[in-house]
Amino acid sequence: MTVWIALIVVVAVVVAVAVLYNRLVSARQMADEAWSGIDVQLKRRADLTPNLVETVKGYAAHERALFEEITRLRGQAGNVPHADVAQRAQAEGALSVALGRLLALAENYPDLKANQNFLDLQRQLSALEDELQMARRYYNGAARNQNILVQSVPSNLVAGLFGFRQRAFFELSNEADRTPPQVAFGQPS
Repeated sequence: MTVWIALIVVVAVVVAVAVLYNRLVSARQMADEAWSGIDVQLKRRADLTPNLVETVKGYAAHERALFEEITRLRGQAGNVPHADVAQRAQAEGALSVALGRLLALAENYPDLKANQNFLDLQRQLSALEDELQMARRYYNGAARNQNILVQSVPSNLVAGLFGFRQRAFFELSNEADRTPPQVAFGQPS
């Protein structure tokens, strides 16, 4: 009888560990998927940025320092290691601020504000920023769920045993980076 009780306890522990392990794997996969979503949106923005810069360059050639800064920031953001969430958030936040300044230039150039290509790029960037914000929220929710499992008893025991770690949130460290770029959709005059 004691052997059966011991066997039932062992089986129950194994099943509990397996269930907790599977929940941790699921949480990790959700966070990986969410991070991939952010990565896709950031890539789309990186691909859109040169077109936006080139369009504005034709109208605002004397704004060279801003164009060079955007190119530099885009390169820096692209060189951040894929898994470094905090550094990627910082680099992308700086790029967002610079893009906001670029879009603000349109106010000084009426011909640029009337340019259909520029207006299309503005709309694309605005939609992209909305999608990026949604991807960030999804990632942070998935990271939160994984972190809860990694910190909570008894799943923290299984997490430690199998090397599951907490995830960093995609946060903007610079207060100026929290201000979204201002995109004004003017109609051609």
